[in-house]
Amino acid sequence: MKRIWHILLMLLPLSAVAQQTRSLSEQIHTVRVVVDDDPLLPPVAPLGASVEVSFDAFSHEYTRYIYKVELCNADWTPAAELFESDWLEGFNERPIDDYETSLNTTLLYTHYRLTFPNEDARLLLPGNYRVRVFTDDAETDEEAVMEACFSLYQPDMSIRAQVSSNTDIDFNQTHQQLTYAVGYGTRRVVDPQRELKTVVMQNRRWDTAVVNLQPNIKTTTSAEWTHQRGLIFDAGAEFHKFEILDVRLNGMNVDRMEWFDPFHHATLFATTPQHNYTSDADVNGAYVIRHSGDEDNDTQCDYLYVHFLLQTPQLSGGDVYVCGQWDNGFPDPRYRMRYNEKLRAYEVAVLLKQGYYNYQFRQLEDRVGRTAHTEGNFYQTENEYMILVYHRPQGARYDALVGFQLLKTDGAY
Repeated sequence: MKRIWHILLMLLPLSAVAQQTRSLSEQIHTVRVVVDDDPLLPPVAPLGASVEVSFDAFSHEYTRYIYKVELCNADWTPAAELFESDWLEGFNERPIDDYETSLNTTLLYTHYRLTFPNEDARLLLPGNYRVRVFTDDAETDEEAVMEACFSLYQPDMSIRAQVSSNTDIDFNQTHQQLTYAVGYGTRRVVDPQRELKTVVMQNRRWDTAVVNLQPNIKTTTSAEWTHQRGLIFDAGAEFHKFEILDVRLNGMNVDRMEWFDPFHHATLFATTPQHNYTSDADVNGAYVIRHSGDEDNDTQCDYLYVHFLLQTPQLSGGDVYVCGQWDNGFPDPRYRMRYNEKLRAYEVAVLLKQGYYNYQFRQLEDRVGRTAHTEGNFYQTENEYMILVYHRPQGARYDALVGFQLLKTDGAY
């Protein structure tokens, strides 16, 4: 079974998953990165801020897990030209000592938690960080059971950005276009094409991320990206949502709750592709772990199978997936839906921890999840855009994250 799990992970393009927070073991679930105790924030924080990495291991038996943190460049390759002491104060490869077993749950698990900075380690440089976790008997990096990725920035550069539905390919129809400018601030930039690297993401999705697009306007103090086709995104539709606070009661958008030994099962109301825009408050794919008591959520929330249904004639082309930020930014083989001829619907059951979730249905085309046939694309859709700017001047040995901007559209263009 472990071999099958790794084969499934290998089906994803390596460039899309190399930087992902994800489980690498069937026993590890709900891998999360939480910044400043806010689960709705992206995994990007100012240098020195609190960052918590956590996961559940499906057992009440204690396992000695060791974490290893590494600094990465903008493309998430290791910053191998630096010494560890350049970016880490303290010790690496330490055991995770903060853990607690679940209480009154049908599925037994142990919740492990690791926070930066901690008494053993303080991260010194702005940039990308990857945390890998191993059992204490692991011999190679390939034996990691999970990895978590986050970024720490130092706001040396300013970013101005705007989103418009008046794009270079249509007007108030199915797309949104981003324009942004980067002011160099305290940084000296001689050759922006070589020194700057940028990443632009819609709703924290790596499958549609725009990486290292070159600026078309350059001055001695700034660079601008304007009227660029690469910054035109499918507008998509608002996310669906559901909430399960009590495994015995139907929560928001839950059709029925059932018990089939050994799991609780929640079947959501079926959805259909939209033909017109529908406004609905969402959190752009994010999720929050919680239960009705809203105390000790990390250890008192149960796991259950959630059944998703997309009511539509079978679609030609790529496979259909259910997606959210809980799928780590790329359609996951575990969440691929199968067509049920009898129900005339796509369906899949996903093991999830109790809480509030956003989700969308996307069809995989050329390694990108598209919503055109599953949800629709509407220019009014409220989306979140994230811009990261890295700087590596001549002679520097790694890519420093020096600018960060989070921009949310509000449907007003």
